[in-house]
Amino acid sequence: MFQVHSRPFLMLAGEAHNSNSSTLRAMEPVWAKAKQLCLNTVLLPVTWELLEPQEGAFTFELVDGLIFEARRQGLRLGLLWFGAWKNGQCTYAPAWVKTDLTRFRRAEVKRGENKSILESFHGMEYSTLSCLCQETQRADSRAFAALMAHLKAVDEGERTVLYVQVENEPGLMGAAREHSQEADQLFAQDVPAAFARYMRDHTGTMGEELRTAVEAGQASGSWEAVFGPMAEEVFQSYYVAKYIDGVAAAGKAEYDIPLAVNAWLEQGPPGSYPTGGPVSKMMEVYKFAAPHIDVVCPDIYVRNFCEVCNQYSRPDNPLLIPETATHSHAGPRLVYTVGHYHAWGFSPFGFEDMGQPFGASEGFLFGMDTSDPLLSTPQNVEEYAWYNRTLGQLTPLLAEAYGTQRLQAVISERPEESVMRFEQFELRALMEPPMVTRQDGVCLALALGEDEFLVLGCGCMLRVGSTDPAKPHVDLLDAEEGELADGRWQVHRRLNGDETATLNLRTPTLLRLKLFAYC
Repeated sequence: MFQVHSRPFLMLAGEAHNSNSSTLRAMEPVWAKAKQLCLNTVLLPVTWELLEPQEGAFTFELVDGLIFEARRQGLRLGLLWFGAWKNGQCTYAPAWVKTDLTRFRRAEVKRGENKSILESFHGMEYSTLSCLCQETQRADSRAFAALMAHLKAVDEGERTVLYVQVENEPGLMGAAREHSQEADQLFAQDVPAAFARYMRDHTGTMGEELRTAVEAGQASGSWEAVFGPMAEEVFQSYYVAKYIDGVAAAGKAEYDIPLAVNAWLEQGPPGSYPTGGPVSKMMEVYKFAAPHIDVVCPDIYVRNFCEVCNQYSRPDNPLLIPETATHSHAGPRLVYTVGHYHAWGFSPFGFEDMGQPFGASEGFLFGMDTSDPLLSTPQNVEEYAWYNRTLGQLTPLLAEAYGTQRLQAVISERPEESVMRFEQFELRALMEPPMVTRQDGVCLALALGEDEFLVLGCGCMLRVGSTDPAKPHVDLLDAEEGELADGRWQVHRRLNGDETATLNLRTPTLLRLKLFAYC
């Protein structure tokens, strides 16, 4: 978890729509929705064009206004630096950067072309800045360093800002790598020796595609000789990561707080997503080339949510999700990432719209399967607020259990993993019809001791059992619904009889259970 004033902080967040943080006026309903959802953190863009509208002239009034209002609302912030990249484009670069094509070179998807047409995105015009342009990196780094220095001056004592994201979904659309003269020359050169050696030494943590390419390639030589069919994407990732690390290093030198980078996930061949971004198969590239980045994050809008979480949750990379969909899986996925992955934080994008029907544009942008009612149904606002409020109350206890088997969770998206096994007992969450009628089940269990548990669940039927063959039978000594208030358990209802014969958690519920095993 994050640490704020030496205390653990679970980031229960929402990311605002891009333009809402452009004025304090536009933010007014955003703060209100954050409070309604019981968020403790809001993720907001800070854009290069507004921070440095003229070169060398920085303005921090908006940043200060966001920080001071967050404090007034009792909220923390994650700031998202929209510098050279936002979703693979340069739309948030200042006008003085965009208009100087000589000093701030554009990436050439094709040789000699500063702009291209992405047919896969219905003929959208596309352009972005080159990751190879040192002048762009210097200007981006100066602006980011100025932001970080200002944050230290106004916020080091308060720690309103938990972390800063460096760029947003960086990379190149339309091709696996840049094709300028400079890019072609670099691609023909030998792979830097230290990088080639690092990659061969870290095949054990790689995905199959990259591992196969590295193991089949030469130990040194050209990019194609070392990385074979993945050479172009590894090349682009290496230079995008080096660019980002230069920006991050300049910021860290001013104010050393956690820095992150986020990924538009791999969907199709390179170039159909921003090539060079921190997709999971390029994690080793980023770990080598961007050491000043603390967390590599996935933006998850795909159906295989749990698979993506597996890819990004590693001993060297805690799970932090800055963007995900607001459909009806949002609440269960929040609980699951905390209980199963021991995540640092979770944040639906466009949380201001949570509870509202999805339009056609949202379905297209976020890849929603409109034939699946769960993926085309918005998250219930009251339930999501309950999840946030309850996890916030549990945070001190959760923090003590992070990194241990005392904290586990299961979700209906993974029906094959329905059992949580502890030292003496097991808890089984049944989530399939006819046991339950909901399809968005989740269950988190926290062992307070050998025989006592807190269970947070919804859309499941809970059964308890023994893991000790010598004591195969289990009785419920206590079963209570309630909540934690100021660290103390408050009983809402003591359960027995019919209610304990089948512990059916039809709606979001927090239970305290005390068990007894015997022969």
